[in-house]
Amino acid sequence: MTDIAAQFRALHVKGDPFLMVNVWDRGSAKMMAAMGAKALATSSAAHAFTMGRPDGGTVTRDEALTHAAEIVSVVSVPVQGDFENGFGDDPDTCAETVRLAAEVGLAGICIEDIALPSPQAYDFDLSVERIRAAAATARALPHDFMLTARADGIMTKAYDTEEAIRRLQAFEAAGADCLYAPLPPDMDALARICASTTAPVNALVAGPYTTQTQAAFAAAGVARLSVGGALARITHRAIHDAAQAMIESGDFSTLKNGISGDIIDDLLT
Repeated sequence: MTDIAAQFRALHVKGDPFLMVNVWDRGSAKMMAAMGAKALATSSAAHAFTMGRPDGGTVTRDEALTHAAEIVSVVSVPVQGDFENGFGDDPDTCAETVRLAAEVGLAGICIEDIALPSPQAYDFDLSVERIRAAAATARALPHDFMLTARADGIMTKAYDTEEAIRRLQAFEAAGADCLYAPLPPDMDALARICASTTAPVNALVAGPYTTQTQAAFAAAGVARLSVGGALARITHRAIHDAAQAMIESGDFSTLKNGISGDIIDDLLT
């Protein structure tokens, strides 16, 4: 565990971003690792989809821990847990979530500042205390563990970029190892976020950011790229479109586009 967590931390270099692929089950985890992903992460949205639930605070902490442990068990690369708001409002709950996440073998987790299931952000002081408690627990562990603090208010429209920067700076001062403000308005805003802190910054490659190159993210100062639920949504798009054609029109032609079973078998072996 010590080696894998230290390996995860070493990947984070400002201006030299690596790709951390978000996966949703043992199969997708094994495929991404076999294809060369240096690190993986769970996705709260993708995990919820596998359980027949919508995204946004519908998965419990016990479910997330069990899910994460399954993914950790089948790969040798670092895995981060997408643990939403830490599964509770108070700082002590966030701290306990860190301890439990470390016990299942995760190399780190991210905790956001949104009071799920609402889109509203916790007030500034409480948001900082939640990260301070989580970071203190992470530092007290007998091995390395990387805490990512998320300022999600830009994405949920709870606050603007300037407030996100204020929160990220406070999260860094409170002990966060990595910082994350998903979907700022543009690349200039992302570059300002990266320049405003000394800790590495994660960028979400989704929506308009899918048109950017890895070099562009590097120029902005990003240290880590993640895809959130985007890869899972591509999978669901394929299921939706094929099923719609079959059920509504009796058209089975989309089934010819499936990947060879031999390729999948090779990746999973």
